[in-house]
Amino acid sequence: MPEVYITRCEKYLPNEPVSNDEMESFLGLINDSVSKARRIILRNNKITSRYYALDKNGNPTHSNALLTNNAIKQLFDENFTSQDVELLSCGTSTPDHLLPSHAAMVHGLMKNKSVELNSSSGVCNAGMNALKFGFLSVKSGNTNNAICTGSERVSSWMLADKFENEIENLKRLEEQPIIAFKKDFLRWMLSDGAAAFLLENKPNGENPLKIEWMEAFSYAYELEACMYAGGDKLENGEIKPWSDYKSNDWLEKSVFSIKQDVKVLDQYILVKGAESMKAAMDKNKINATDITYFLPHVSSHYFVAGLNKELLERGVDIPFDRWFMNLDKVGNVGSASIYLMVEELKNSNKLKKGDTIMLSVPESGRFSYSYAYLTVC
Repeated sequence: MPEVYITRCEKYLPNEPVSNDEMESFLGLINDSVSKARRIILRNNKITSRYYALDKNGNPTHSNALLTNNAIKQLFDENFTSQDVELLSCGTSTPDHLLPSHAAMVHGLMKNKSVELNSSSGVCNAGMNALKFGFLSVKSGNTNNAICTGSERVSSWMLADKFENEIENLKRLEEQPIIAFKKDFLRWMLSDGAAAFLLENKPNGENPLKIEWMEAFSYAYELEACMYAGGDKLENGEIKPWSDYKSNDWLEKSVFSIKQDVKVLDQYILVKGAESMKAAMDKNKINATDITYFLPHVSSHYFVAGLNKELLERGVDIPFDRWFMNLDKVGNVGSASIYLMVEELKNSNKLKKGDTIMLSVPESGRFSYSYAYLTVC
């Protein structure tokens, strides 16, 4: 079987970086009140800047498909053009439409030729699932190359006006007009952006990254949903879908907002993450000393010490000087975050031949995890 290499990495981050103090000027005030949770959440996640596909009046400046295409365009030059692409595999949590698929909308902007398409949905693992589809296609010889992407445009989901009907409904019920923490929490965590990889069956270019293996795990068979949108969580843990609500409830209950069950998150995200990572390493017969750079996608720096502790308890000792993250600068960009870390590291001039890179991506949707092991060639 052919080997598979990430030969090019590019990113697209919209507009100018947004500081912590500017966030509410972009997203707006809910009920004309400054969020009481914002400063606490930002202090824990240690994010200092992020990017929004919005102007300062809250108007969208880019679609998700456009962000993705802008990242893809930077992969092309005279040696590899859009006409050479054989497969486009795109992952996102926040597509512009229910239908058509995200990959189809991106391909519509590329305007190159007929290619095979794959769209991966979900939460943070959407990007890794898109990467694995491309990896397996090139590995099997089905295609000679693939473009794989991760992207998010979540800022427009978090604008204050999306919650106005819910606030008005609470006022009518004479309840405290504050949206639930499970919704407010994520307004200060998530960011916009896109990144793209070119996968080829030859080690072209500078510092190509050979994909040695990829592994994925799901604990949905035993754990309830944690992060969700387009529905609401019932007391028994099930998700009632948006299509089962009356249309006026969609706005009054902010059914389409992104929500996270923080209690469930804290209970399982690190334990299952360390458990699955150890299983992936054991299956592929590597240990911590075989990892030059560890790239963990974490939604918040709050989880870093806890993840290290859980890994140490399972005999996985990766010193912090081998961890590589850029969460503080670009924010949590969901399915694009791991792509953005790889892009920055690959283009940093830090890598040397023989270095190894471990990618770790948790997804709190219903607790899924993805891993990849790369070698610098």
